[in-house]
Amino acid sequence: MSKEPDGKAPSKSEAEAEPKRTPKPTPKSKAKAKPKPKRKPPAFDGKKAARKLPTGPGVYLYRDEADTVLYVGKAANLRKRVASYFDARPKATRTLRMVARIRRIETALTRNEGEALLLENEWIKAHRPRYNVLLRDDKSYPWIVMTTDHEFPRIAFHRGKRLKGRTYLGPYPSASSVRESINLIQKTFRVRNCEDSVFANRSRPCLQYQIKRCTAPCVDYVSDEDYAAQVDDALLFLKGQSDRVITRLIGRMESASKALKFEEAALHRDRINTLKKMQAQQFVSHGSGDIDVIALARDQDQSCVQVMTFRGGRNLGQRSYFPTQTAGAEDGEVMEAFLGQFYRERMPPDDLLLSHELPSRDLFAEVFTERAGRKVSLQPNPRGERRQWLELTKRNAEHALQMNLASDARITAQFEALRELLDLDEAPATIECFDISHTAGNQAVGSCVVFDHQGAVKSLYRRYNLKGITPGDDYAAMRQVLDRRYRKVDEEEGALPGLLIVDGGKGQLRQALDVLEELGLSDLPLMGVAKGPSRRAGHEEWVLPGQARPLMPGPESPASHLVQQVRDEAHRFAITGHRGRRQKAATDSPLEGIPGIGASRRKALLSHFGGIRGVRQAGVEELASVPGVSRNLAQRIFDALH
Repeated sequence: MSKEPDGKAPSKSEAEAEPKRTPKPTPKSKAKAKPKPKRKPPAFDGKKAARKLPTGPGVYLYRDEADTVLYVGKAANLRKRVASYFDARPKATRTLRMVARIRRIETALTRNEGEALLLENEWIKAHRPRYNVLLRDDKSYPWIVMTTDHEFPRIAFHRGKRLKGRTYLGPYPSASSVRESINLIQKTFRVRNCEDSVFANRSRPCLQYQIKRCTAPCVDYVSDEDYAAQVDDALLFLKGQSDRVITRLIGRMESASKALKFEEAALHRDRINTLKKMQAQQFVSHGSGDIDVIALARDQDQSCVQVMTFRGGRNLGQRSYFPTQTAGAEDGEVMEAFLGQFYRERMPPDDLLLSHELPSRDLFAEVFTERAGRKVSLQPNPRGERRQWLELTKRNAEHALQMNLASDARITAQFEALRELLDLDEAPATIECFDISHTAGNQAVGSCVVFDHQGAVKSLYRRYNLKGITPGDDYAAMRQVLDRRYRKVDEEEGALPGLLIVDGGKGQLRQALDVLEELGLSDLPLMGVAKGPSRRAGHEEWVLPGQARPLMPGPESPASHLVQQVRDEAHRFAITGHRGRRQKAATDSPLEGIPGIGASRRKALLSHFGGIRGVRQAGVEELASVPGVSRNLAQRIFDALH
């Protein structure tokens, strides 16, 4: 019985009032209770989800269990369109596979179907869905730029971001067509193409003036007004207004002739003849001269879209595109997907000549017309001369597709030969190859390139700037690269290749084996590629785990050609990264990266001491004497440089 704080025992009534504590039962065994089985999430009901959707126009997006985007589509009636995927009507195998994976539907309403078309292509580019037809083009398109923000504009080739104040013409179908046009402008209108830094420091004319491709505005051999007229003529010509340019030149020729300036008149005459000759060769009738001829060819579940471009009456050339994931899609569907993505970032011309009819031709014409601010017509069955252009473009598309199929067949045969040589159960779906590049151990860069059965997959290439290793220790460099690459896979980020190749012999292979074993990936097929005794291409030695002697397929083996191509690409990619890092190190100032040192203080230090050597030789007190540099900052600079 417990006692109260004063030491007295509680009374009987109080004792009876106190509740009795029941002892907890002692478990007979320490066995843990079985966890309750997790309830499976309810199956996705597509019909039910579709009934909840609105009936207006918009864009729909399907996601799978991992929240990955499967497909993006547009619809005039969202409810009706989405419901059609889940009804009992027959569907293509590809569509049935996609529907089986759908676990969530997202939608976005738009004001009309035209806005839905634009939004659809924005989402396709952002998500790259597995079941959409995709236009695979990693490079930005080439343009011609005229630097009209400069007193004396220059003409140049341009890719990438466009700056305000400059005039851009294009995009062009290929880099060669841009260079050809620039060459023509220099010959005809003599517009400069030198860099502004070169232009600002000339004291006499360069070779371009001597060969009559520039009027040398850098040394005032031409007046501001005359050079501005040259630039204006060039811009009009590039925009397709050749007739206006010729009319101007005729007027100048007559004025020069009346003023007895016969050399100048002869120059204008030669320009007129050049332009008229070009018009006779490349003039496009029945329209403004801005036309894209687009033809689709398909074979063996692959597609090729050929685009021939006319601008201002000039044929700028043609280019082949190979959309992916087109198996099971109708021709019109492939063509619509291509047009939507192709003209997402470019202005459509006045006329589009198409090899196939579009299910939504009127909608595309309406959207393109609104974007261009003028009427854009889509003609699936042109006549006369335009039909001949379309037939020519279609033949080129078929030829390009056959060449691509032959290339694919060659690569497939190479993968199969590789499987036989390495005794694999199946040909690897992808190959990853690693290489290291450095100069005397400095600025070491590791590269990873990826190849599949279509060739190089450049979107999956990776570079690794290596740190914390002994300069020249190639083994440690390879180990770091492999660890950084495959640790992400171990953390469920990324995918494993079908075959791993390291550039090197037994030492490099040993590093790869150790890394894979640490990460629990020892089952991954692996090989090293070492230079053979002759060090000639095609005579490499393949070093394989568990085999004492290297394998030497020889230069005649298709598998050897594949491995050599992959290894050379990894070498090229590594060297390119190393050169960039080395160039950056050569141009960077040692003062950069020191906290508290910005551009103005760096300039003050270099000016005060006459260069970085003087800064290195200065003491703390001398550094602190520079305006804007405190005693603490001077100490920090001294410590960083020593």
